[in-house]
Amino acid sequence: MLNGKTAVITGGTQSIGFEIAKTFAKNGAAIAIIDICDAEKAAPAVSEIDALGVSCKSYQCNVADAAQVAETCKQILADFGKVDILVNNAGITRDNLILKMSEADFDAVVDVNLKGAFYMIKNFYRPMMKQRSGKIINISSVSGLFGNPGQANYSSSKAGIIGLTKSTAKELASRGVNCNAIAPGFIMTSMTTAFQENDELKKPSRSAASVSRRMWQSWRCSWHPRCRIISQARSSAATAAWQCDAQVRRRGGAEPALAG
Repeated sequence: MLNGKTAVITGGTQSIGFEIAKTFAKNGAAIAIIDICDAEKAAPAVSEIDALGVSCKSYQCNVADAAQVAETCKQILADFGKVDILVNNAGITRDNLILKMSEADFDAVVDVNLKGAFYMIKNFYRPMMKQRSGKIINISSVSGLFGNPGQANYSSSKAGIIGLTKSTAKELASRGVNCNAIAPGFIMTSMTTAFQENDELKKPSRSAASVSRRMWQSWRCSWHPRCRIISQARSSAATAAWQCDAQVRRRGGAEPALAG
């Protein structure tokens, strides 16, 4: 399905990003992984993708740094010759109630989650426009659709991703480039597993960890029933692969929510 394509995935060494990278590789795409970690820490992910019979390289980059992003994207184009697919998945959390959230924590999350996606799109905008083809997938969240207590920064960044997606889709549609978002629910990762299994997080506390625990309980109990199911990263990967299918030509600016 993706033979001959090159996919760039930010935050691609673990969880959703890694599942997307593996799924694309299984479908024949060459993979460029961008992550904040160094080459040594990225090596296991690269090796697993290499074993699938496709080319894979990792690039250390802080997506919140515009200069680093520009240099990394330039290097990827030099190494692979073109980019057909961009997945903006890199993201962080700095959870706390608004009353206790610092401006630095709010800015840090928006800088990585939202501005990072903007920088990536900006640098591959012209190459995709010139080749009159391309797929851009931005990983949002149901937090961006519904909000979540203790995550004003994260929810704001993910809501912004949806607006960025719609604007990008409208700008590039006439050039044959699709831009869509995916809004996963509560994804089962090492972090969320720790919330469920760590007894210390269940004790009454004013710590950020306790806030995160209460957030998880709120997430599971207060939303629409469809959003109470813990999703798997592979659900997002399968949706991303479908959006990159050559048959999906006219879809743009959508944000499917994956709640289970």
